[in-house]
Amino acid sequence: MTEHLGNVLFLCTGNSARSILAESLLNHWSKGAFTGYSAGSFPKGQVHPLAIETLERFGLPTEGLRSKSWDEFAKPGAPDMNYILTVCDQAAGEVCPIWPGHPMQAHWGIPDPAAVTGSPDEQREAFKTAFMTLQSKIQYFLTFRFRELKRAELQDKLRDIGKTR
Repeated sequence: MTEHLGNVLFLCTGNSARSILAESLLNHWSKGAFTGYSAGSFPKGQVHPLAIETLERFGLPTEGLRSKSWDEFAKPGAPDMNYILTVCDQAAGEVCPIWPGHPMQAHWGIPDPAAVTGSPDEQREAFKTAFMTLQSKIQYFLTFRFRELKRAELQDKLRDIGKTR
């Protein structure tokens, strides 16, 4: 059985694309070591169809994914978060709720695939690019020796991931 190392909340403004992709990716790749969640400051109310299509194309789970407000995770009784990761620049600049337990926070900016206009193939390619970028960042995150790193070291590593493309 895999040791559970914590909960990760991926934030984006609309919670319809990037944060949804990240939630599914983390839950898939961590194999139970982490539980990924996603939310938005102004959720769209539905997951972007190309986010679902992209996840399915790569064989990742889509069951239970939904667009929701970050307020769900700031309420009493919500899961305690260990890490809060913003994946869009707008959410990174917004005033966030006070998160119980003082989770580590970092910004991993990813261009918004839902903002891409053009042909359906160009839009699918934007979602694939966001997916691959997030997958790379999450797989690197999962290589950390979480039990051995001091909080400040881990915080630096989380921020460093955000600087990579």
